[in-house]
Amino acid sequence: MNDMTDIPAYDDGNIFAKILRGEIPSHKVYENDDCIAFMDVMPQAPGHTLVVPKAPSRNLLDADNDTLRKLLPFVRRIARAVETAFDADGITINQFNEAAGGQTVFHLHFHVIPRHDGVALKRHEGGMESTDVLEANADKIRTALKTTPKD
Repeated sequence: MNDMTDIPAYDDGNIFAKILRGEIPSHKVYENDDCIAFMDVMPQAPGHTLVVPKAPSRNLLDADNDTLRKLLPFVRRIARAVETAFDADGITINQFNEAAGGQTVFHLHFHVIPRHDGVALKRHEGGMESTDVLEANADKIRTALKTTPKD
């Protein structure tokens, strides 16, 4: 892929588009008019959260500047809340572009993963987390968001 003409078109049948339309349930953490954050059902660590713009963008390479301008402060706010909620030593934020770059869901998204010193991440395809655990983790983040500064 050498330029914008090489990027495949956005597919509105992807799982995140279905979550945004309410066709598939999610453990929502927070949303505004432009973005949504919800729990990753195959977390690499407790508290692994996904941040997704509501605008249809395949990935960072085709997202418009307005979408990106609204998205990054939202990612930062969620990352701060995740760090607080899970008493993390750090945060890993991943964003993948196209299959060769590791992207598996072709809707722009960021992974926000709390990290603790000396604790390795689980494999992302390591299995689905229970609904009860995901909801409890979402609740921890929602509670932390109440004291997280808005940008």
